[in-house]
Amino acid sequence: MTDWNTNPVVITAAITGADVTRADNPNVPYTPQEIAESSLRSIEAGAAIAALHVREDDGTPSGRPDLFKQVVDRIRAGSDAALTNVSTGGSNSMTIEERMGGLRAAPDMCGVETGSMNFGDETFITPPPAAREIIARATGQGTALEVEAFEVGHIISAVRLAREGVLPAPLRVNLVFGVPGGIDASPEALDAMLRPLPDGTFWTVTCVGRQHQRMLALALLRGASGVRTGLEDVAYIAKGVLAPSNEALVARLVGLAKTLGREVATPGQARELAGVG
Repeated sequence: MTDWNTNPVVITAAITGADVTRADNPNVPYTPQEIAESSLRSIEAGAAIAALHVREDDGTPSGRPDLFKQVVDRIRAGSDAALTNVSTGGSNSMTIEERMGGLRAAPDMCGVETGSMNFGDETFITPPPAAREIIARATGQGTALEVEAFEVGHIISAVRLAREGVLPAPLRVNLVFGVPGGIDASPEALDAMLRPLPDGTFWTVTCVGRQHQRMLALALLRGASGVRTGLEDVAYIAKGVLAPSNEALVARLVGLAKTLGREVATPGQARELAGVG
């Protein structure tokens, strides 16, 4: 088994999400230009992957392919090595087809949920046939997949899909902590989420809310393949201090990683480590 600090850690910047608004933090980017420019500044600060949702100009979550294409094209024009990872989660109000709008931008990667869950006061539905459709669509066009796992059952389902050959190797899983309705943000929860992962899984940790820094530190010390930060996940950079930008959050995470003995992967190294062409 690889030592915990043998490989550099891949940093993902989650730029805007679908649920955090400017009421939570006035620095959340909305327009394609704002999202792309924030992505490029985050890449310059040390991120290798930009995790992307898109929005209408008023901040409403969107699945419009043209908005995703504008963002992906702008990022690629500014950085030919960084990875683009589009969400197929979208928002609770979207159809599965609308949630797949980002695939039409031909990103490097896309997320896929392998199960449904309560999400705050709502229920976020991803039936197994929908997950298989997203996987087939992405695989057919050469887009790599990352499973978005909010509880242990999502990982069990992903491993089963991988064993069945539905989900192609290598297995990439983003372990998400702290979402109301999902697994809690604690060391014990991290242990539970790691238990079902097969050897060789490329695993990343995301934490929403006030345990953000703690869970990322634990992940770094446990040898995580990647860690994620950004305004999608956390509004504050310190207690009572709103994060001024995505790149400020990335820079803080770069510092944390190096303090804990982890080098930070370049975009080129990230492609190799994650198995993304």
